[in-house]
Amino acid sequence: MSDQALVLRGVTKAFAGHVAVKELSLEVPRGSVFGLLGPNGAGKTTTLRMVMNILGVDAGSIEILGHPADHATRDRIGYMPEERGLYPRMVLEEQLTFMASIKGVPRKTAAERMGPWLERLGLADWRRRKTNELSKGMQQKAQFIATVLHEPDVLIMDEPMSGLDPVGMDVMRDVMVDLSRRGITIVLSSHQMDTVEKLCDRVALINKGGKVLDGKVTEVKAAHGENTLVLAFDGDGSFLGSLPGVANVSDFGQYVEIRMSDGADPQVVLKEATARLRVRRFEIVVPSLHDIFVKTVTADGGEAA
Repeated sequence: MSDQALVLRGVTKAFAGHVAVKELSLEVPRGSVFGLLGPNGAGKTTTLRMVMNILGVDAGSIEILGHPADHATRDRIGYMPEERGLYPRMVLEEQLTFMASIKGVPRKTAAERMGPWLERLGLADWRRRKTNELSKGMQQKAQFIATVLHEPDVLIMDEPMSGLDPVGMDVMRDVMVDLSRRGITIVLSSHQMDTVEKLCDRVALINKGGKVLDGKVTEVKAAHGENTLVLAFDGDGSFLGSLPGVANVSDFGQYVEIRMSDGADPQVVLKEATARLRVRRFEIVVPSLHDIFVKTVTADGGEAA
């Protein structure tokens, strides 16, 4: 049995002369939570649609769970697109039953599985309501239930937190953690960098249709060095941005984050700060995925969006 849930080799897709995805190769290990990142227009959604055969590949190959991608292997995937695919005038429980039947789940089995999911995601009282009577957040939860009712081995979710309030986001994160612990592979495409950083053990960043970064989250962060400082102080710190080696200063009110240039010495900042300010906190931190995303995309000539 293959150790990889998904393997893309040299996958390419073009539209009217525009190359949306260019010779993209990725490996998603079984049981991992894999973050697919990139700015708007980078090719993330196009890549996911090729995995699901919504779009055909122009070149390259895709394997799913160790087998060439075909209808049978794709049925082992639960796909949650960014655009909701629900029928607005259909009653929720009937809709979920219908979508499960497309994946070969008998009505009785779908009903048995549906109940606990509706309870967990707070939709039990809405099961006999039409979809267009649900809020955007509720519709997002319903879309998720439709994605998992056939108990797939792999989940692919494009912006799964869209439309959710903070409570709903916490519930969805807890659900994804539980599914991961059960050995389900999760591929997550999202602009929510804090969510990706908390959930994913591996990430890939694509820009302009090509891969610019790939690996374990811990390794990716370590490779970008400990070049971010957190400094809390009393006094006027307006001079910090002009210090040698300081690339950027972000003011958060109670403290500032200082991003250093590659190879710069953080001790220079500490020396000047202690000489001119009352320093309450000084910490060298590993850069966040957000910082790495912005830095990598900008360096690659793209726009982080």
